[in-house]
Amino acid sequence: MTPMRLVTRAPHLALATALCLALAACGTPPKPPPPAPSGLAELMERPGERALFEGIRAYDDGQYPHAEAALRKALEAGLQSGRDRASAHKLLAFITCTSDRLADCEAAFRAARAADPAFALSRSEAGHPLWGPVYRKLSTPTAP
Repeated sequence: MTPMRLVTRAPHLALATALCLALAACGTPPKPPPPAPSGLAELMERPGERALFEGIRAYDDGQYPHAEAALRKALEAGLQSGRDRASAHKLLAFITCTSDRLADCEAAFRAARAADPAFALSRSEAGHPLWGPVYRKLSTPTAP
């Protein structure tokens, strides 16, 4: 190669070398999250998720003391999904508000929001006469 050709290729070689070094510095990509369970049967093998299912069913059947116990058990067992934790806390808020335990109701709504920052009640849930005011109080930004 002639010296002139080397000079014209030098910027390209420098750019290619810099690009290779930059890519090498990126390191390895983060590990992907574990695969989601393949079905309900696999979920039901997890103690937390099984207790959540039991708590939801008891709540829907109007068995509130049983629902409360199962939901607390689900949270203690360690639900993997933030959305599931928020759902358990939401139902606990409903149960505690309807049994006039407003401090517990407020704490449960706070815990639901902490578990899932996107947590929100539906319009009809937020309008409920017992827990709606507690939820709205927590949803309203406080003045500085």
